[in-house]
Amino acid sequence: MKQLVGLTGGIGSGKSTVAQLFADLGARIIDTDLISHQLTQANGAAIPAIRQTFGAEYVDVQGALDRAKMRELVFADFNAKRRLQDILHPLILAQAKQQATSLSDAPYKLIVVPLLFEGTRYRDWLHRVIVVDCPEEMQIERTIQRSHLSESTVRSIMAQQIDRQRRLQLADVVIRNDGDMETLRDQVKKLHESLIKA
Repeated sequence: MKQLVGLTGGIGSGKSTVAQLFADLGARIIDTDLISHQLTQANGAAIPAIRQTFGAEYVDVQGALDRAKMRELVFADFNAKRRLQDILHPLILAQAKQQATSLSDAPYKLIVVPLLFEGTRYRDWLHRVIVVDCPEEMQIERTIQRSHLSESTVRSIMAQQIDRQRRLQLADVVIRNDGDMETLRDQVKKLHESLIKA
């Protein structure tokens, strides 16, 4: 079986950029954020359970998850967040596994999981895990620029994620994303070459 490689990192660390660099080199990318989005779009597989658990007011007129309303709820209520995760996470994992077993000419498959270490579902399934890392102040700055969130909101999201030092300890490989694009591309290229040989 071809290698299944996890890719994770804190918010604003540059996971999407790194995933795209791997894709450019020929890796097959399986993005759990994209799967989550598909599950919660109009008539997505998670919508009936979301409607039943949270009420029709959390589903918009198109039949998709009302993301703004749900974001507000899960930030304010940890139990609501847990209930949403209980709906989404098994469905996301099932889809990711299905995509991982589908035929591909790619030399390996890269599964992008933002909260990989926060749960236990992925660890036994993946052969190794790459962590994209940068200083916390850089994470905050990038997320504010990209998502137009306030600094306090970004910090509260980071507080709900695993501690940076712990994430680095759990990594099999670390990609440092605190320099220029050329440095980042070089790191990805070297790692890609080692993954092909593995």
